[in-house]
Amino acid sequence: MTAATIIAPLRKLNRRNVFMFLALLGPGIITANVDNDAGGITTYSLAGAQFGLSLLWIMLPTTVALVVVQEMCARMGAVTGKGLSDLIRESFGVKVTFYVMIALFLTNLGNTVSEFAGIAASMELFGISKYLSVPLGAVVVWLLIVKGSYRIVEKVFLVACLVYIAYPVAAFMSGPDWGEVLKASVVPDFKVTPDAVTMTIGIVGTTIAPWMQFYQQASVVEKGITKDNYAFSRLDVIVGCFMAIIVAFFIVVACAATIFKAGIKIETAADAAMALTPLVGGYATGLFAIGLFNASLFAACVLPLSTSYYICEGLGWELGVGKDFREAPQFYWMFTVIIAVSAGIILLPGAPLIAIMYISQVVNGAVLPFVLIVILMLINDKRLMGDYVNKATFNVIAWGTVVIVMGLTLLMTLDFVFPGLIARLMGH
Repeated sequence: MTAATIIAPLRKLNRRNVFMFLALLGPGIITANVDNDAGGITTYSLAGAQFGLSLLWIMLPTTVALVVVQEMCARMGAVTGKGLSDLIRESFGVKVTFYVMIALFLTNLGNTVSEFAGIAASMELFGISKYLSVPLGAVVVWLLIVKGSYRIVEKVFLVACLVYIAYPVAAFMSGPDWGEVLKASVVPDFKVTPDAVTMTIGIVGTTIAPWMQFYQQASVVEKGITKDNYAFSRLDVIVGCFMAIIVAFFIVVACAATIFKAGIKIETAADAAMALTPLVGGYATGLFAIGLFNASLFAACVLPLSTSYYICEGLGWELGVGKDFREAPQFYWMFTVIIAVSAGIILLPGAPLIAIMYISQVVNGAVLPFVLIVILMLINDKRLMGDYVNKATFNVIAWGTVVIVMGLTLLMTLDFVFPGLIARLMGH
């Protein structure tokens, strides 16, 4: 794939091409934006609040990596007409598929718990108890997916993507020095400390998550996108990735310009929203809270959905939002159980939410490099992809991403097993 093929749909900007792009719009934008979930917003908020603008430059290489990874999965879906779990089972066997599915199931369960924690925290900022917001949120999520068609679900998700505009607005309200922001965006200012290394790992890990690849490819397949109209779908992927990174960028800027400068300590995205009130005003707090609620509810739909997609694919069961409960019972029961368990955990008094979220991120990071390696083996299989295998440039970028992510993951995992390892390696 070359730059020319990426921009091919834009060369002839006519009514037909515009309508074709709008018709195929969805999988790329939805997948990338869901990644800005409760965990992602918390990570970006902490990055800005604790390190100011010094980590902003990481967004640029992360954008490239995200586009490359998501484009490969979308391309595989369009060319083969099969989901990633299907291809893994057919190419590597049932045993490999089983272990990958178990790891991803546990990771996504932990992530879904964090989404309901985000719903509870955001609504508590408006004075609404979690004992009302969480059950109600779970019912809304269940009804949307189980009772809605694919077309309705996709439209709701696309509207949810628009709510992320709350974060750029909050960033402009915070009044940053845009000259400093521009400089920090392209000039690395990285101080090698244990906290900075850990936060870098967190930013990369929360931006490129294993569930995204499975959901992206499954969505392309269910939407019926083929290699004949894939150029428009590729544009959808690229637009979605840039939208997601832009939102993350403005979250960091908003928190750096206010909370970091004021020297306020925060631990969650809800803390960040509350901290903005005395610094910028109640409107900024409201925008942050609305953004967190939207992101959490949005992800609480998609994460269990992606889990149901890849497990049913891997086991050869019927799946898809386009089918009803009788046609795909395992698909919908799995979705229902994940929603019920995740929401129930939030309602338990004294539930160790921080531990659950942290462990799920460790598993997330540990699984990601292996998923990327499998994707690269599949995308470069000439028998599978034909003329749509990766070009040399894409392979260099993709394998470079694997090496960097694997190195960061190894460092994060070792520091989790042997606390203080990063500090000792950095001479602190």
